[in-house]
Amino acid sequence: MGRFKVKKQDTFIDMTPMSDVMVLLLTFFMLTATFVKDEPVKVNTPGSVSEIKIPENNLLTIFVEKSGKIFMCMDNPNTQRALAEQMISEGHLKLTSEQLESFSMLSTFGTPCNVLASWMNLDNHARNEYLLKNPEAGIPVPDVMPDGTIIGAQRNELKLWVKAARAANGKNMGIAIKADKTTPYSAIKKVMDSLRDVDENRYNLITALKGVEE
Repeated sequence: MGRFKVKKQDTFIDMTPMSDVMVLLLTFFMLTATFVKDEPVKVNTPGSVSEIKIPENNLLTIFVEKSGKIFMCMDNPNTQRALAEQMISEGHLKLTSEQLESFSMLSTFGTPCNVLASWMNLDNHARNEYLLKNPEAGIPVPDVMPDGTIIGAQRNELKLWVKAARAANGKNMGIAIKADKTTPYSAIKKVMDSLRDVDENRYNLITALKGVEE
């Protein structure tokens, strides 16, 4: 008995719909993705069970490094530029147009106001080295005695920056404090006291969810 031969047919799968879906997904993620800034000052936040989300837009973040140095940044170049322009208009900074443009793109900043212009002239690597290793780095916040006496001749420049940020970016600007889990409470208290002195009583404390590694 002869074999029954099955007629062979070419299998063709139209991949056009799948390609269209992939392009649409790729476009969606490109347009909605938020790029995280590279922070030269690393802060390991303490754990918490709170799942309250901080604002995603128009946010001023204050970093408190484990040694007590204070740095900050805005969440995007436009609000950061507006902050610098406000500081310039108030007479606290003097920056060229090139320095202003460079400042708007910084991921983190934190120097005394009278040092900022010369710090901006450094290359990116040297700027980061200054923030990490120079003992003079950080936004100056003087120690205050219980009776209100300021120790030393430093002025509280954190207040200047926060007030300028509020004036430049409006009442909807959010404030968040991101401190290292080993930072002394006294250093964090100085930040909170400074915010209270400029009537900023609403802010978020950034923590890591317990049981989840960053």
